[in-house]
Amino acid sequence: MKIPHIPVLYNEVLDIFKDINNDYIIDCTVGYGGHSYGLIKQNHNIKLICNDQDEEALDFSKNRLIDFHNRIMFNKDNFSKLINKFISFPIKGILADIGVSSLQLDKLERGFSFKSSNLDMRMDRNQDLTAEYIINNYSKKDLEKLLKDYGEVKDYINITSLIIKNRPFDSAKQLSDLLTKNINKFRISPATLVFQALRIEVNNELSVLKDLFNSIEKSNLKNCIVTIISFHSLEDRIVKNYFKKWSSSCICEDNIMKCLCGNNNKKGNILTKKPITPTSYEINKNPRSRSSKLRVFKFD
Repeated sequence: MKIPHIPVLYNEVLDIFKDINNDYIIDCTVGYGGHSYGLIKQNHNIKLICNDQDEEALDFSKNRLIDFHNRIMFNKDNFSKLINKFISFPIKGILADIGVSSLQLDKLERGFSFKSSNLDMRMDRNQDLTAEYIINNYSKKDLEKLLKDYGEVKDYINITSLIIKNRPFDSAKQLSDLLTKNINKFRISPATLVFQALRIEVNNELSVLKDLFNSIEKSNLKNCIVTIISFHSLEDRIVKNYFKKWSSSCICEDNIMKCLCGNNNKKGNILTKKPITPTSYEINKNPRSRSSKLRVFKFD
């Protein structure tokens, strides 16, 4: 079968989980089954819980992984709710690849692409909020905050004014053409950053990621490896900060003169002092992998 997505840092992920010989690994974002296919073939005695909120991706993975159906459970949900749902299972690994899949980017009707004839960007197409609603209805103040905070757009004031003057928009192509034509390009295209901000807002991505970490933290997992692949600095910062917190014995605020937390809060160890990034070979083979970063934590 034709595979519409190349999983990033594939060999690195398999290496991280290679010593898990039984119990469950949760793939929070199974997508088109790339990492899960490798894991289920490599680790002969494990079972997988494969989750995604994108029904199209989930249906594809069910078909791709059908030969392993007796070792896989599929679940459709936002991954922030996943750990609580399966808290009673013996979980030894958690994987979350929180990037947009190639099929979502390339399939024009999904509205993620600069060439799309709509402005959708929903990963879960059952939800109501779309990028079209945001770009056409948010106030100037809210759009400025969105582009500044989620897109890290330097010229967010002028870009917001440009968008408001040219509303309404009914396609991603219309929006990207306007930005490309009127905004000077920096190292990263302003259109790329605006689309990033819209996608994060539509799918509530940063809050959902924090919810995932909070649910993991409360679950009191033992001997469990948590692996997160992120694609931009806002996500990576969240991952880095949670892992740092989990590896610290004292979690008091920096301005506290005397420890008040008990100084016994360490939950495990960070296994990646620096994030793992793609090799030049992988980037040449799959340019979309170039911004990916992988961090790993292991609970005691």
